[in-house]
Amino acid sequence: MAITPVLTFFLTLIHVVYGQLEDVIIDRYFIPTHCSREVQVGDYVRYQYNGTFKDGRKFDSSLDKGFPFVGQVGVESKVIPGLDKGVQGMCVNERRKITVPPHLAYGVLGAGTKIPPYATVIFDVLLVDVFNVKDDVNVEVQKIPQPCRRKAVVGDFIRYHYNGTFQDGTVFDSSYSRNSTYNTFIGMGYVIAGMDKALQGVCVGEWRRVTVPPHLAYGENGSGELIPGSAVLIFDLHIIDFHNPKDQVDIKVTYKPADCNLTSAANDLILYRYNCSLLDGTHLYSSDDYPEPPRVTLGQGKLISGLDEGLQGMCVSERREITVPPHLAHGTNGALGVPSSAVLLFELELLQLQKGVPEGFLFIWLQDSPEPLFPVMDMNQDQEVPLEEFSAFIMLQVAEGRGRIHPGMDSDTILKNMFKNQDRNTDGKITEDELNIIVNEEKEVPIHEEL
Repeated sequence: MAITPVLTFFLTLIHVVYGQLEDVIIDRYFIPTHCSREVQVGDYVRYQYNGTFKDGRKFDSSLDKGFPFVGQVGVESKVIPGLDKGVQGMCVNERRKITVPPHLAYGVLGAGTKIPPYATVIFDVLLVDVFNVKDDVNVEVQKIPQPCRRKAVVGDFIRYHYNGTFQDGTVFDSSYSRNSTYNTFIGMGYVIAGMDKALQGVCVGEWRRVTVPPHLAYGENGSGELIPGSAVLIFDLHIIDFHNPKDQVDIKVTYKPADCNLTSAANDLILYRYNCSLLDGTHLYSSDDYPEPPRVTLGQGKLISGLDEGLQGMCVSERREITVPPHLAHGTNGALGVPSSAVLLFELELLQLQKGVPEGFLFIWLQDSPEPLFPVMDMNQDQEVPLEEFSAFIMLQVAEGRGRIHPGMDSDTILKNMFKNQDRNTDGKITEDELNIIVNEEKEVPIHEEL
């Protein structure tokens, strides 16, 4: 029997009606063990797919295009209704086989030359990303060191390590691979908006996992070849340190002896022990690494300014922990073994203290000098003072606490230099006239003559 147009119409109608009784068939052939979120209507998704017919012939693939599909689920969707329905409830990294009947695919008309009428189509889908435009930065605090003495605020400068991944676990960047922290100001627009927000309130040594939706990251355009458009970014952070450009040296006294009358100050010669580390506990250097503890004169630019400040006001046997911001340490350039912009932690102990004299002086009076001076200096009263007599006089003043010579220098060298300053005619002795010349000059010219 020949098939008439009327019969063709009824066969088509039966096919359509029967087809409309079919629904999408979903085979979840890989489900990840962890699923923090499932796709819902209104979410944006990124997924890879292969489209085939029942006989296995491929008609489309995102892999051939080199980039995943990006679209919003169930809202003015760009895809066929069956595929839109089939991805709902998916988790990132889940794989589904979605079989779509004709009435939820391309219907009685098909699609161009690729999809014939009444075609059932099959999609193998891998979900790469899911997010919603209402999403905010999600912060998962994984570890907070105790105590947390201070939390980061807008305007602080921070150093941190990170691993950056997409939601499917693919690594796109890591500071560890460069063996260098990422350094930036917080809340001032130097990093993506989501990271700027996530860094506020962190503690030194804290670990955080931060999930940043694309509208708070690199948006629809992405960033070069590294970040695709509409990508959700995940950062695993380790906070190394932070500081504020207005920070001063922070001093914590950990031990102070009961007898603490004599304390260190500028120009004093001290002997001290130290351990220096980063705030995350990384050891940098220590006085124990050397045969002898360091001996230094304070206030003369021999140390980084923050350490010099932290060593002043100490008494012998006192111990301190001092925190030195980078602008009072090694700055943005760092030093050998010291990273750029690093905050330093010093553990200090003062071992010896010799009170000093102002820079440029060899000797100072601790009491009013004798007036007149020469008769007292001329101990044998022969009207002249040779080097031996001058030296004996000065050392007597030191021994009896009336004067002080420069610590840390050879006393014979100091005495010879002082004598040379007074012996104006270089005849090997000081006379009262020579001493008076020096005294008279001092009244008019501020030179550094001790006597």
